[in-house]
Amino acid sequence: MSTDARDQRLRCGAAIRFVDPGGQARVILIDATPDLRQQALAHKITRCDAILFTHHHVDHIFGLDEVRRFNLLQNGPVEVHADVQTMGNLRRVYAHIFEREANANDSFVASLITQTIQPWVGFELFGLRITPIRLLHGRTPILGFRFDAVNAHRDGSMRAGFLPLAYCTDVSAIPPESWPYLEGLGTLVLDALRHRRHPTHLTVEQAVGIAERVAPRQTFLTHIAHDLPHEETNAQLPEGVRLAHDGLLLG
Repeated sequence: MSTDARDQRLRCGAAIRFVDPGGQARVILIDATPDLRQQALAHKITRCDAILFTHHHVDHIFGLDEVRRFNLLQNGPVEVHADVQTMGNLRRVYAHIFEREANANDSFVASLITQTIQPWVGFELFGLRITPIRLLHGRTPILGFRFDAVNAHRDGSMRAGFLPLAYCTDVSAIPPESWPYLEGLGTLVLDALRHRRHPTHLTVEQAVGIAERVAPRQTFLTHIAHDLPHEETNAQLPEGVRLAHDGLLLG
């Protein structure tokens, strides 16, 4: 009910838009939220080259069916990158996509290329080095992602101050072996649900403590509950740490 537009929050996701070393515009989505259609229209996202899934919870995967529109716009499939558990759940939830031949009617479904990934095993996509990072969401192991530029040819959204970037949502704890992958960051995007403790998410205070340890150039807090008003909360945060908001552009 807030009158501050920054408090009007859709489900948590992100898009990385850049130009690859060959001059081709690229878009990588982090998760496919149930609001993906609305988010894509609002921010004029007209292609999707790949989706990186952090985990299989509803608020992070229930927009996958919308990807079929990108297939038409770019006349090609979309790569889907997820760990074994998440990929298995995607196949279960979206059997009509992954087992199209079993559908009673041959309907219009997304065209996907699946890639199973592992924590700490990096890979390259379109001039970006992407390293999955093991995180804990309560007792559930999930993934965050670190992004590093491989090639110097990149547009303004990928300036040196923007990268390396680590995107870590739905976090309640960081395993000891994952801390080295958070070193030397330009940008940290980190879960911070509310002030009160939660079994599967960081509090604001816990997130600020992690940001102080990691010491990136800038930190944005995401996956925010309604009881964190934007302006009031920002006024209480230390320098270099701010709440994210819908439509936030980094770089």
